[in-house]
Amino acid sequence: MADPSLLRELVERCESLRRSLARGGSSAETARELEDVTYTLCVVTGTRQLDAALFVARRQLAGSLARHQPLHPSG
Repeated sequence: MADPSLLRELVERCESLRRSLARGGSSAETARELEDVTYTLCVVTGTRQLDAALFVARRQLAGSLARHQPLHPSG
């Protein structure tokens, strides 16, 4: 499992680039950057497609958050 901070960064960057491209900010540089982030996200999640990589990354992030949350509120 990848470091949660790395996963969070990759997911956020991927979403930001996808939004930029959807708004018509389609430049060769932005498209290439999305390809690079997609590749990295797929490698660290052990997947081959972006949607699967995002699903796995979000699931791992949720699991990480759950492990670090106390079961009972203190106080």
